[in-house]
Amino acid sequence: MTTSKVYIETFWKIHRMIEESGLQPGDRLPSERELADRLRVGRSSVREALRALELLGLIETRRGEGTFMKPFGDHQLIQLLGSFILQGNREKRDLIETKIFIERICLQLACERLTDEKLELILQTEHTYHSFFRRIVQATDNYLLLRIWLVLSDFFEHVYTVELPSECYEQMCKALQKRSCEEAIAVYEQYVMQKMSKEN
Repeated sequence: MTTSKVYIETFWKIHRMIEESGLQPGDRLPSERELADRLRVGRSSVREALRALELLGLIETRRGEGTFMKPFGDHQLIQLLGSFILQGNREKRDLIETKIFIERICLQLACERLTDEKLELILQTEHTYHSFFRRIVQATDNYLLLRIWLVLSDFFEHVYTVELPSECYEQMCKALQKRSCEEAIAVYEQYVMQKMSKEN
């Protein structure tokens, strides 16, 4: 087996180990020696795989402490991919269309699943497009939707800057307080979708 193939297989073995162990941002990874023993590969392959993960910003090494998981969204992978993927107008249009589609779904689910605690977090959130809608997506209680939205938003912010008027957030909060999906979608269409159509 070639060295590159061993390194790639080691990369995916570490990835599976992270998932199976349920490691979260801030958690410490086993040492190189422990990983090599557990995965039954050479330490050089482990070292190269960890370098790749660190290059992507998925982990960080703290001198004298060890290697730790980094929060999702802190890594540079999206920016690296975005600089290559979002070259043409069609790709940018698709990005806007997909983001709108996901956010409309999230608004509907948030209205159905919104707890008083999550509503309070939304009401207290600093009113920026990203932070406000992140709270809404979190209110759906759907982790996969959150991950998808975070990736889309990272791509989107690589290309566009969206600023919404304060009345948009005020009207959205009132709709959410009433758990009115229709009103929330109407506010979204009036402010966000109109803004997006100008960017498109």
